[in-house]
Amino acid sequence: MEKIPVAIIGLGRIASLLEDDSLREKPCTHAGAVSANPDCVLAAGFDINAERCALFASRWNCAVYSDAEKMIEEQEPRILHIATHPDTHYEYCALAERYKIPVVVCEKPLADTKGRAKKIAAIHNRSVTKIITNHERRYSDDYVKAKEIIHSGELGEIMSIRGTLYMGKTRRLLDVLWHDGTHLADAIMFLGNGIVKHRKMCGESLKERSGTAYLLGDLYQKNKKIPFMIELGAGRDHLVFEIEISLSEGRVKIGNGIFEVWKSRESPYAEGFRSLEKTISIFDGPTLYFSNMEKDAVACVKNPALIPKSSALDGFHVITYLHEIKSWK
Repeated sequence: MEKIPVAIIGLGRIASLLEDDSLREKPCTHAGAVSANPDCVLAAGFDINAERCALFASRWNCAVYSDAEKMIEEQEPRILHIATHPDTHYEYCALAERYKIPVVVCEKPLADTKGRAKKIAAIHNRSVTKIITNHERRYSDDYVKAKEIIHSGELGEIMSIRGTLYMGKTRRLLDVLWHDGTHLADAIMFLGNGIVKHRKMCGESLKERSGTAYLLGDLYQKNKKIPFMIELGAGRDHLVFEIEISLSEGRVKIGNGIFEVWKSRESPYAEGFRSLEKTISIFDGPTLYFSNMEKDAVACVKNPALIPKSSALDGFHVITYLHEIKSWK
């Protein structure tokens, strides 16, 4: 079978350069995922930076362009990856729609404003171009496994959700929220099978570069509302990305390097009480987060009726949530 031609717009860190990180699970970039997929061929890349173009061409042995439209016209990609700043995402999604490219993989956040995110979601809804938002936890095998456990019924029903996000010592809380808070909010929606809505904020202003802000909200499922809280921290010298799901008969905790399942049992500490016992303490095996994303893109090319596992609609829900936080500006 003829391989699917793939092109990438934006040839920076997440597009290619992170493959040089010796500690990350591979593939960990758009180019790496395309190259590793047997159904795909990396046809070309575009960037306005000549040095990045040269590095990309040398590493991936493909054509490079300084004009995105010319690349699309000449290479006719069937999957287009967009790995640029969010304020350009709508422009390139609209270009993909104009050329009837079947699948676009768009980096998070989906857009820099709610209005542009809504326009991208409209492209996904109305046209032959389906848009995947690269919220990678939806494709990560550890998060998929955690979701199976949470909704299996073995730990009861979800009672509350708590997320924690720290990203360094000097970044504004707003930037922490916008950068990886997009992943955290989407992962909460994915694990909880619902849509998050902001209720109130306390703690430090999001303009601050130290301290902690607490974002309180609710996850709306079909027939239920579940409270959640996100602890957003600056002034730390370390990264923390964690989600804890409290259930009526247990707890699931997942995050960077964390995969724990706790189950209720008779307490060994006090008569007449129950305690939590850790039954799973690690996720065994690779998560395949970027590989699974590319597989989803390929599946959507082969079957246009498929709904992506992480669509532009999911990305739009995240942007909507961020804009509900009144103090974020």
